[in-house]
Amino acid sequence: MDTPHQNHDSNHHQNHDGGQENGQVFYLPHANPDTGSTDAEPEIVDAEIVDDTTDQTSEDERAGERSGERSAGRALERSRERLPWRAPAGQEIDHRLYGPFGYRRIIPYEARVRMAETGGELAERSVPAAKTGGKAVGRHLLYTANGVKIIAKRWRDTHGASRYERMMRDAEVKRDQEALRYWQEADVAEKQRRHTRTMDWIRSPLDVVKAAAIGLGAVAGFLLVVGIMLAISSGDIADVITPIAGLINAVTWTYWFLATYGALLLLGGTALAAVYAHEEGRKHGDTPQWLQANTTGSVEVETAVDESVIMNALRNLGHPALNQKFKEGWGSSVQPMWVQPPLPVTHGWEFALRLPGGVPATSINARKGVLAHNFGRRPEEVWVEVDDSDPMAMKCLVLDPGALRKPVPDYPLLHEGQADFWTGFPVGIDARWNPITTPVFERNFVFSGIMGSGKSEQINNLLAGACLDPVVDIDVFCFAENNDYEWLRPIASTISTGDTAANVEACLSHLQGLQHSLTERGRLLRDYDINSVTREAAEKDDRLRPRVVVIDECQSFFRQDKPDDRRELVNLVIRFYSAARKYGIVLAFATPTPSDQSLPRDLVAVTSNKSCFAIGDKTRNNVVLGEKAYENGLSALELKPAVKQGGQIVALNDVGTSVTVGFMERPGLLRSYHLTSDQKATIVNRGLELRGGRVRRAAIEPVPERDLLADVAAVIAPGEEKVKATDVCARLREYAPSHRPYTTLTAEALREQLAAHGCMVTKVGVLMVFTERVHAALAAREGGNP
Repeated sequence: MDTPHQNHDSNHHQNHDGGQENGQVFYLPHANPDTGSTDAEPEIVDAEIVDDTTDQTSEDERAGERSGERSAGRALERSRERLPWRAPAGQEIDHRLYGPFGYRRIIPYEARVRMAETGGELAERSVPAAKTGGKAVGRHLLYTANGVKIIAKRWRDTHGASRYERMMRDAEVKRDQEALRYWQEADVAEKQRRHTRTMDWIRSPLDVVKAAAIGLGAVAGFLLVVGIMLAISSGDIADVITPIAGLINAVTWTYWFLATYGALLLLGGTALAAVYAHEEGRKHGDTPQWLQANTTGSVEVETAVDESVIMNALRNLGHPALNQKFKEGWGSSVQPMWVQPPLPVTHGWEFALRLPGGVPATSINARKGVLAHNFGRRPEEVWVEVDDSDPMAMKCLVLDPGALRKPVPDYPLLHEGQADFWTGFPVGIDARWNPITTPVFERNFVFSGIMGSGKSEQINNLLAGACLDPVVDIDVFCFAENNDYEWLRPIASTISTGDTAANVEACLSHLQGLQHSLTERGRLLRDYDINSVTREAAEKDDRLRPRVVVIDECQSFFRQDKPDDRRELVNLVIRFYSAARKYGIVLAFATPTPSDQSLPRDLVAVTSNKSCFAIGDKTRNNVVLGEKAYENGLSALELKPAVKQGGQIVALNDVGTSVTVGFMERPGLLRSYHLTSDQKATIVNRGLELRGGRVRRAAIEPVPERDLLADVAAVIAPGEEKVKATDVCARLREYAPSHRPYTTLTAEALREQLAAHGCMVTKVGVLMVFTERVHAALAAREGGNP
């Protein structure tokens, strides 16, 4: 009878020669139960089949070691058609199929690659999970420890003198002697009360024993009386002790209950205390950065703001004085420093926090960029100011991320309603999404920001309000060719555009005419017995109608080639700018490049309403918003204009958002209403209806050219042989007061200009203009004799 090995070998050779089967089956080594054959199966070591010749151990030892494995029997069959166990001699070994000793591997190469990848993937997943789990355990243990510490501080604060000492320090910082005296007296009284109570417990233990004995006797007597009443009622003398027995049974049951369930009650109470301590530590404790939970890709940024978030933001502010106060114990929940706890408002959170001495709110505002970073916000999404009710308190608004780039509501007067020049025009919403109506009467405006930041949006909001008040006239001078104000042509009194000298002269002439009209308006105010223009007076007399004058791209207006011309122009505008308010004339200047040359500093100094959109540097920021505005937290540097590609807007960013002064009760962000072309047309049509279709047009007449030589001849009186050049200049100003070159003409300039016409001005002590020379120059120019 053939052994299984013999059967296997014969089958192997048969299939190898015939090639009838392609399946490959492996047999596991096993022991022959019936014989002690010396034919041993190849040994498998490290996924390789090793020949008997490579093993130096005895057959008995190997049999003993593998006896347990061979008892399982044959599990797999060797393939009838397979490669030799050992690689052919002289052939290069493929290590994916053969091991380092040339023996064929049991586990295929692809399977081993998958096993390696699986192991690496498991390690990649398990290590971060273990790390995260360890951090979570440490973090929650720290929460509980911090909570215990906080509760202990509260207990100490409640039962000690810490509260009074803190209030005394605050009163000392504010130099409030009365408050300091009050808290000193309260501190002494509290310490005396606690001392007296402690001494009572020490000196009167007998009183406690007596009180306990008396109480016990009173209870026993009461129960005995009740028992006697029961005995009398029932006729059974045993009922006398029934109440006392009931009390004893109750005490016995209570003892049994506590003994039986005391462990559970103690465990439950401990768990509740641990949960309470954990929550207090999580809310108010300080967790190290390395123990904090990690936020990954899809996890949203936490937008909620609570006490712990605020304290962590202040701890990481880098404020030296505040850091010292934290080391001294300020900032823990045991101190009553919250004037208003963090409460949700529209699209954000708001809180008021009383700061320690030596840390004013302005110093926090100076680090607003870091504070906003600690809150996970952009700088313009965090606003810090001094609380009105407490000078030591900081009031802070923390907006939700991206709140300033959400669409604003529609213009409130789009379909109905009427604006009022004397109560104000709607111009947008503030950071809290409250609608803002800015004052207009007796105000002046300055708008600035780089191109694409949305200046025109806010100006159009102002002009939309002017359209919807039927007594208001509108004048617009834009020193650029654009389409920003074309929608106003049906209703505006004046629309003049273009970066030309003629437009500059037209604007200056218009302002001079308005300045001259102030005299007439003043007389009318006296006639109507009023101190300033009112709606009733404007409705009665068109000469008192309010005017809104917009001068856009004003850098072209103020930049003059000659310093004297610019100085004269700036002085004219500032005088008119300051005086026109009470007469109902409002001026608004806009420029993308604020500087002393394009937006005179003296002009900004007397401006009530200032609006700065996205700007390039803090110097220009301060030109618009005021000196040290950037240092005090009023910064438009973080605002971003629209991004255009190929003439198309691809990102609106902060278009229409500006930092303002004077528009609201406090300086802050203002987001303008967006008006589409159709909405502007609707507003203009409604404005025309309110005016009854009547619009007062102011035609812009071209500035006439003047003949200097002829004007000089005209101002010299007959019979005068010569006139001082300075007198001639004065007479020219009177002769043509609206001609701007004459307003700044000097004797030296007159001499140069007359010399160009062939008329010499000679100095005889002073510069003199000779009549004969003037007429000779005129005759020579006309081709005749004088």
